[in-house]
Amino acid sequence: MSRIIEFIKDWMLPLAIVIGIGLCLALHLIPALATIEPAFSGIAKGVQPTFVALMLFLQFNKVSPHDLRIRKWHIWLLAFQTILFIALALVATGIPHGDLRILLECAMLCFVCPTAAAAGVITDKLGGNLSDTVTYVVLINVLAAFIIPVVIPIVHPVEGTTFLARFAAICMRVFPLLVLPLLLAWLVRYTMRKLHRKLLRIVGWAFYVWGITLCLSIYLATKATLASGISLWTGVMIGVISLICAIIQFAAGRAVGRKYSDAVTAGQALGQKNTGFLIWLGYSWMTPVTSVAGGLYSVWQNLYNAGQLYFQRHNRKI
Repeated sequence: MSRIIEFIKDWMLPLAIVIGIGLCLALHLIPALATIEPAFSGIAKGVQPTFVALMLFLQFNKVSPHDLRIRKWHIWLLAFQTILFIALALVATGIPHGDLRILLECAMLCFVCPTAAAAGVITDKLGGNLSDTVTYVVLINVLAAFIIPVVIPIVHPVEGTTFLARFAAICMRVFPLLVLPLLLAWLVRYTMRKLHRKLLRIVGWAFYVWGITLCLSIYLATKATLASGISLWTGVMIGVISLICAIIQFAAGRAVGRKYSDAVTAGQALGQKNTGFLIWLGYSWMTPVTSVAGGLYSVWQNLYNAGQLYFQRHNRKI
């Protein structure tokens, strides 16, 4: 039994990816299961936010309001995401619609996408600074809420919508899952001390809740990819672009963080993305096929993190 537990700890993220993809393919390709696919998809879509909120609530019990401080590397990473997003948007406006335009839009989305709420879970496991990760998650979500509604209409003009409408749509998509668990955790911290101490003992469960959440996320991302109807060549190219974006951001984050003795935290803050938001953004406001970049980016970032967790765990044993 102990070996099974160790195996799950080492390979939980790849297992979640394989199960999520396999389940989606099975429900779509096996006729006997196809009839339950709509119901299961509805359940997955409805339950996933609950698991995300639970994961964040457990994680935020370790974070005090006094721990949230803006670091110099936060500013550098915010500038990095903003500049690349705007630069790619300007280039895209001069490119006619086609495969090259789609790839540029995919890169835009990968660079501007806010940090995943789960980044804190992985950062904590890798020995990084949870509080600094949470601070960056808040900062980049606020920045994205302002910059995306301004820049996206330059690339994809949207008639009949205003900045305030786009801003509100992003806020309603992101902030309830981010802000409410944080406020609830702080309420427990300062008003229910006994419950808070008990919750601190099970904070580690957030990692396993993330495994379930990731499985559902990959399932929904695979479904979105299948529904996009893209050609194999386009899918391969989007996969390459999303991989390049992931490598650049993890590497850049670690490089900046290393200058401030926080490579792990900065690498996760910049590299790990809220791919559900990326998929929604691509499908809602960009060329719909760009939403595929979110699903593929999710695979790359979680394979990278699975490798990091594996080596980190085994280095401790040595």
